[in-house]
Amino acid sequence: MIVNKVFAKTESLCPTCFQKIDATIVNKGQSYIMKKTCPTHGAFETTVWKGSIPMEKWKLTKERAHIKNPLTEVKEGCPYDCGLCKSHRQHTCTALIEITQRCNLNCRFCFADAKNNSSDPTAEELNALYKSVLYASGACNIQLSGGEPTLRDDLPQIIKNGKDLGFGFIQVNTNGIRLAEEESFVKDLKLAGLDSVYLQFDGTDDLIYHKLRGAKLLDLKIKAIENCEKYGIGIVLVPTLVPGVNVGNIGRIIEFALEHIRAVRGVHFQPVSYFGRIPNPPKDEERITLPELMDEIEKQTNGRIMASSLSPPQCENSFCSFHGRYLLKASGELQVLGGKSDCCSKKAEEGAKKAKIFVAKNWASRQSSTQSEKAPTDSWDEILSSIKDSSFNLSAMAFQDVWNLDLSRVMDCCIHVVSPEGKLIPFCLYNITDTQGRALYRK
Repeated sequence: MIVNKVFAKTESLCPTCFQKIDATIVNKGQSYIMKKTCPTHGAFETTVWKGSIPMEKWKLTKERAHIKNPLTEVKEGCPYDCGLCKSHRQHTCTALIEITQRCNLNCRFCFADAKNNSSDPTAEELNALYKSVLYASGACNIQLSGGEPTLRDDLPQIIKNGKDLGFGFIQVNTNGIRLAEEESFVKDLKLAGLDSVYLQFDGTDDLIYHKLRGAKLLDLKIKAIENCEKYGIGIVLVPTLVPGVNVGNIGRIIEFALEHIRAVRGVHFQPVSYFGRIPNPPKDEERITLPELMDEIEKQTNGRIMASSLSPPQCENSFCSFHGRYLLKASGELQVLGGKSDCCSKKAEEGAKKAKIFVAKNWASRQSSTQSEKAPTDSWDEILSSIKDSSFNLSAMAFQDVWNLDLSRVMDCCIHVVSPEGKLIPFCLYNITDTQGRALYRK
């Protein structure tokens, strides 16, 4: 008989009324289950961690950071005073600015509830958001998102404005359609200073795209990658993983990325979260947790990438993500680069600085067109060059929804959405919805 063992006590929200309530995470075999009860709406539970890696072995303890320029006062406490407030425990590594809510797809899963026909913010309004980020968080990494940001013809100017204000790394989050169909636009983005494309890439089969995005898109994705490679823009493939749709394609996605390593810097998996257009309570079989994903990576790559080579972060909360960095050798072998603390520190303050540098360095273009696709090993100079030209990054981020929200994770968040008012809101809180689809922060 397996007895439930309490792993942690935390706080969460009621999925029906957003009231802050106590939550307990209990261990049962390889599963860790969050249980919480609202005095008005009753009990809820959901699996938050499941697989061969115990939460106890993944947990890292760090010294918190302190927000130097909070934009809101603490009145009601987390999660009601976001902005950031002084109780938040981590700086902004990536600030996400939504430059449009328009989109040219109608996806089953969408953070932003795109196509809501709202007007785009003006260039002046976006400059004000840039400046708000600078005041609160300095020149952190910027991700321009939406909607579909490439629908804005002035996207190159928006990028240039950010660069002129001092942001060293700017990335565009896109489905890639316009990048595939309009090469000249890709060139304009590069000339404006774009560093990286965060490319929606759910699999290597058009059946996957038809199920998740409502259209056959694989050829367009490949063309977008080719155009970005031509103009020296780094690419990160970003699959949204949905059980029953593309979890079985994980290994092939990694193979595809390695086959296109001259352009693709890595793969960043996003296990599906249930908010936005999916406000109903998910079943456990409709989720894939981080340890399950790490187990699948090892299994589907036939041990080429071992789960043991993947590490917890120390920028965000350790239960939010994992990362690994590799070198593709001429033999096809993947050599692990760095140790468990490769881009981390036991101090959150230092971890945030290193994470910003790591992303900017490893997600941008390789800026080389002469090196062999696979790493040479003849001399020290060639080894250094190969690390630049044949390195490969693998990571994942498990965004939370109202069912599995852990406020201790929220307080450690370093990915912040810039609200229209210029406040910085942890990504999960900005997008979270209750059972009726009502948002806590997104307007």
